[in-house]
Amino acid sequence: MAKSPRKVIITCAITGGIHTPSMSRYLPVTADEITTQAIEAAEAGAAILHLHARNPEDGRPTQDPDAFAAFLPRIKQATDAVLNLTTGGSPTMTVAERLQPALTFAPEVASLNMGSMNFGLHPMLDRYKKFQHDWEPEYLEKTRDTVFKNTFKDIEHIIEHCGGNGTRFEFECYDTSHLYNLAHFRDRGLVDGPLFIQTVFGILGGIGTHPDDVAHMKRTADRLFGDSYVWSVLGAGRHQLPITTMAAAMGGNVRVGLEDSLWDGPGRLAQSNAAQVRRIRQVLEGLGLEIATAEDARAMLALNGADRVSF
Repeated sequence: MAKSPRKVIITCAITGGIHTPSMSRYLPVTADEITTQAIEAAEAGAAILHLHARNPEDGRPTQDPDAFAAFLPRIKQATDAVLNLTTGGSPTMTVAERLQPALTFAPEVASLNMGSMNFGLHPMLDRYKKFQHDWEPEYLEKTRDTVFKNTFKDIEHIIEHCGGNGTRFEFECYDTSHLYNLAHFRDRGLVDGPLFIQTVFGILGGIGTHPDDVAHMKRTADRLFGDSYVWSVLGAGRHQLPITTMAAAMGGNVRVGLEDSLWDGPGRLAQSNAAQVRRIRQVLEGLGLEIATAEDARAMLALNGADRVSF
């Protein structure tokens, strides 16, 4: 009997806190736009939707729970996708600010950056000269001298408070040191498997995008976690499709979305998150892989289910 195809989880990160509204007219900002694009991405094949919120007036990233409340119930009602809330927010926010949505809504999954790092967005100032809002260039410039702060104490605090609600984590690892940090918390018994590890490539301040970088992160995770983790990969900007394709061929799951890249091919803006989901889905199916459903993802990640959230 032929072996069943491997199932691959597609995560779609809908808006994020990296890109600013002037960079693409397709970047969702309002609750209606986030809702529409999230539902479309799920319909296209995304099993997990990674969600940030924005101020609807000027597109500024916000962790105000009221902003999340404007779209979370609507997305949940329209799709069975796993909803993954950020605790990363944006590089300029405090830990207390970043944690509020996950504390309020007890999602099935919340992202957790596994260490402090320089998070350099300022090179984007060389590519964009006109901005709709005064906050945009100031926000990007500020990252030249900003450290995204997630100390061991911060991480313990997030694990304790969110984990107590039954939330599991998407552990975002931007370099090999973050994998070792995660192993430290695993060894202390603060987190357990299956660990959902999202390795991130191409953010200035983190690991690069060379194929050797991808292989090195995979080897390190294999050595540290064996078969007790689920590996997923995202590539920033123009590296999105090459990195995710490489990772899929190596046994990984994938993340796409306008948080990570605004593009749908060289020089062509993606007109929706669903466009990126469809593109990576075509690649995965071309590799003979099966697209995981939301229920597949829940089983693979040992999640509690959508009926346990607070929205």
